[in-house]
Amino acid sequence: MIWSVYIILCTDNTLYTGISLDVSRRFKQHETGQGAKYFRGRQPKQLVFVESGHNRSSATKREINLKKLSRLEKEKLIESDSNKLTEFLNENSPSAQSITG
Repeated sequence: MIWSVYIILCTDNTLYTGISLDVSRRFKQHETGQGAKYFRGRQPKQLVFVESGHNRSSATKREINLKKLSRLEKEKLIESDSNKLTEFLNENSPSAQSITG
């Protein structure tokens, strides 16, 4: 199974980092309050980063490392070539288009 690490920009301008086998499904779960407790009191605004090709272990390790980054470092990562959001959207279009704002 291929796991992905993702970052969501929230309505309060915070960045949430998570992992999933299906990022589109997970984003929708966050929207409906079925996802992480982090989204109680805030809503996901748009998906801003995706990195695929992980197994569960490497995705978890990457998630932990990303959560340790500063906001500025995360913003640089979002703008970097490491961000495979465009490829994700192309592979999952049109259902994924609604999660990118």
